[in-house]
Amino acid sequence: MPHPAGPMSPEVTITQHLDPAGTLPGGGSRPDAPGAGRPGGRTGRAVAVLVPAVTALGSGLWGIGRQDSMWRDESVTYQVAHRSLGDLWGLLHHIDAVHGLYYLLMHAVFGLWDGGPAALRLPSVLATVLAAAGVGVIGTRLAGPRTGTLAGLVFALLPVTQMYAQEGRSYALVTAGVTWATYFLVRATEAPGTRPRWWTAYGLTLSLACWLHEFAAPALVAHGLTLWWSRAPRAVWRSWGIAAACVAVSLSPLAWASLGQADAQLGWLGRPSVGMWLRFLAVSAAGALLCRFLTHESSGEGHAGTAALARLSLPLLVAPTGLLMVVSLAKPWYVDRYVLYAMAGLALPAGAALSRAVGLRHHLAPAARALTACLSAAVAVAVLLPWSLLVRSPESRKDDVVAVAHAVEKTAHDGDGVLFMPARRREWLLSYPEVYGRLDDLALAESPAVSRTLQGTERPAAEIRRRLLASDRVIALTDPSGQPLDPFPQEEVKRKTLRTDFEVCERTRVRGAQIVVHARPGHCAP
Repeated sequence: MPHPAGPMSPEVTITQHLDPAGTLPGGGSRPDAPGAGRPGGRTGRAVAVLVPAVTALGSGLWGIGRQDSMWRDESVTYQVAHRSLGDLWGLLHHIDAVHGLYYLLMHAVFGLWDGGPAALRLPSVLATVLAAAGVGVIGTRLAGPRTGTLAGLVFALLPVTQMYAQEGRSYALVTAGVTWATYFLVRATEAPGTRPRWWTAYGLTLSLACWLHEFAAPALVAHGLTLWWSRAPRAVWRSWGIAAACVAVSLSPLAWASLGQADAQLGWLGRPSVGMWLRFLAVSAAGALLCRFLTHESSGEGHAGTAALARLSLPLLVAPTGLLMVVSLAKPWYVDRYVLYAMAGLALPAGAALSRAVGLRHHLAPAARALTACLSAAVAVAVLLPWSLLVRSPESRKDDVVAVAHAVEKTAHDGDGVLFMPARRREWLLSYPEVYGRLDDLALAESPAVSRTLQGTERPAAEIRRRLLASDRVIALTDPSGQPLDPFPQEEVKRKTLRTDFEVCERTRVRGAQIVVHARPGHCAP
């Protein structure tokens, strides 16, 4: 059975070995060497870094407040990062160890600047800038500055990149770490056995990414597949194996801690739906077609790097997502944002294909080139602008804790009882203590800080019922109608007591939530 990489010289790994003059060992041209059809030199390489980086920065800062909204996962980051270091350390012993390093980083950020949603999301913006620059550097190294510039732009402008660039969670930081680890892998394989500093950088950067979220680890599988596809020599396999082992050893304490928290951490997940599988297959097919095109067209002089780019990109696009989805058939662990870094594997071949298209334009008359450029820009704006506006709106997330807090503030009276149904929706008010503090939390046994949990612990069902019946007016914060109901005794007694002993006075619907005012019969009037 032929190897997927096809016939290759023994010296070739991920990249062709290049000498300082820009020639390949077999005499071909370096992709970005003068005369190879792409701009070379420092200017071209700088453009390939700066253009994607500046684009990602502008995109990330545009609408960073998301119309004064914040969803519940971001609220977790906000309230946990504002805890004391002692309380934060106690929390990580019980839950969310997987996010521990990120919470410590955000604790430091808020210590320097407590700037609300902007401070919450700024680290993700800066990480996306780094990731876009990293994609540009990889594309430049493998296929020239034009490919690098366009690949970095594609990555920065992907709607999913724009979305998580403005998310107060760790996913953009993980993406930056995996992207730069991938670049260090490329550099390390250019001269096997002579670049220990690149292997060291690879291991350290990927370890950091894994400590920001352990699901960065599947990137190791993607990198291993790249080496296999590239027919890497033994020296490369040996060096990579040592680096991968170091990453695994460094991650083991976090993996051990989070394994014991997995049921509480990921118990809400279900197995991948048919829609998820179809999206994965569609994206994988698109990436495979692009890589097949690049591999097929890369036999000519000046295009050898695009075949290497394909061998790097496709495993990164497919392997981490596919691995988590397959594992999730037995143990649900998959959420698309956990492997956001796979999008670098789509942006790289897309940038190479666009670079090839731009090259073909040089055969057109000047007027035709100008018209083509204008039409391409118009199509890009028409496609991207609606998505760009959507991801900067509250509607792009499951709920909006800011809207919930404002609605409760308008509706509640001082001393009203409050119930969270289910209990984990207490998160909706934890980031707004000035609103939460006005209310009597009827079910709360211990606060989140005291109990060292995310949303606190609740009283037994019988005590919740007793406290409910002693209240005249209760604000219930619930999921929208039609959502599954938790079967736990505390949740059942909340629903039953409100239904049999109270009447609904007012119902306010906001994004992803309902605020329902209940009162004892005859007490609805203000």
